[in-house]
Amino acid sequence: MLKLFHAWGSCSLASAIALEEAGASHDLVIMDTKAGDQRKPEYLALNPKARVPALITDQGVLTETPAILAWVAQTWPAAKLAPLDDPFAFAKAQAFNSYLCSTVHVAHAHKHRGYRWTDDPVAQAAMTAAVPKNEIACFRLIEDEMFEGPWVLGESFSICDAYLFTLFGWLSGDGVDTDQFVRLADHSRRVADRPAVRKVLAQQAA
Repeated sequence: MLKLFHAWGSCSLASAIALEEAGASHDLVIMDTKAGDQRKPEYLALNPKARVPALITDQGVLTETPAILAWVAQTWPAAKLAPLDDPFAFAKAQAFNSYLCSTVHVAHAHKHRGYRWTDDPVAQAAMTAAVPKNEIACFRLIEDEMFEGPWVLGESFSICDAYLFTLFGWLSGDGVDTDQFVRLADHSRRVADRPAVRKVLAQQAA
């Protein structure tokens, strides 16, 4: 059986949602990253990056959210979580998820993890202060240029929607007023109302 290592409040929520949307039987292993579960030897043996998510499959361990999302979509094609029959459309889905991973997530990470880039406390404080401005720029680009509507790629829910929902959910905690993004705020509410998403989020509340 698949085993997903997941921490609430992290990007691994997107993978948990994708697995549930696909109807994939899996175990959810909850990590306490504040307590350092990701740095314990048994987890490092699975994922030396010391981060979540990590997904144990019959073929080995997968890491990185875009890779896991693509694998889920390709492994359960009947769930129609990506435009697998159109190489260009699938590449656009990968481009969207890559932007979330490489730019949007990094903008958020400057809030608490400036130490990844500098040891200077003044520079770290400057990065933290810039988080809301940088995130607003990212999500304005998404809303105005990248979001097709009603879902990220157009008419069908996809792995991109699970990922966008996850990162959009961080904005309020970062001091960003989400109501300025009318289309994305509506999108977030609709994703949250999906049965698979409600099921995943109910596990957090349990």
